[in-house]
Amino acid sequence: MRDSDIRAFLVELYEKGTQNDAQTQERSKKMLNLEPDTAQFLHILLKSTRRARLLEIGTSNGYSTIWLAWAVAANGGQVISIDRDANKQALADANLRHVGLRDVVDLRCGDATEIVAGLAGPFDCVFFDADRYSAPAQLKLLVPKLTPDVILLADNVISHPDEIAGYLRALESLPQFERVVLPVGKGLSVAYRYGGGIASTIAAGA
Repeated sequence: MRDSDIRAFLVELYEKGTQNDAQTQERSKKMLNLEPDTAQFLHILLKSTRRARLLEIGTSNGYSTIWLAWAVAANGGQVISIDRDANKQALADANLRHVGLRDVVDLRCGDATEIVAGLAGPFDCVFFDADRYSAPAQLKLLVPKLTPDVILLADNVISHPDEIAGYLRALESLPQFERVVLPVGKGLSVAYRYGGGIASTIAAGA
């Protein structure tokens, strides 16, 4: 599918998700998709930094997953995406197939913390966009499975500060990570660890 067609489909998918969320009060039935500006930023970030081994926690209907898969596909990468809701992942499966990106994504359904514990890695990017209370435990499990050069992302930092606080504290305890919260969408936490270190940089320039 052409890039312009993928982009048009994403606009349509976001609008459907927004309409769905406005019509239901039950949180489990809401799609809770990323804000378009956040999705676009992630796409640019991952594509430009050539991420190739991405883990997404929180698939929903696949709106964000398509943006991520579209970015890493350009680098020959793969995405593992986890969600506990089988109905939403069925939607994601269909949507990924529609845009021709299903082979880029390994969909896993179940409890994210349990699934993360069984993943081998390594991952050069992790995007937390599901249950914010369980994110600290997932981060702890993932630390040994991260590449030296890794980006950690989490949404809803501004919209849900109390819920994401535990994750941010866990992130602060990790050495060598630079961290910033960007006021894009509902607030995006971006953390980066450069694998080479300053000694490598100096040696390379010598």
